[in-house]
Amino acid sequence: MATKVTDEGQVTIPRWVQDQVGGPGSEVAFRRAADGTIVLEKAEVTALDPDRFAKLRGHAGPGLTTDEIMAMTRGE
Repeated sequence: MATKVTDEGQVTIPRWVQDQVGGPGSEVAFRRAADGTIVLEKAEVTALDPDRFAKLRGHAGPGLTTDEIMAMTRGE
């Protein structure tokens, strides 16, 4: 089955394929196979590392700008 890519880079995934990867709302990943084809597969969902945010808790006090807070979040 062929489908068109929209100007926004979107495609309609057939229902039977959606069902294979977990249904609507599931995360998918694309990869290039050895023969050059593009493969769509169910993405492995990894949980966020709670320590990543725990070390920032309480550091964004009064007086910090949005840019300073964003830099801290990014680890800059």
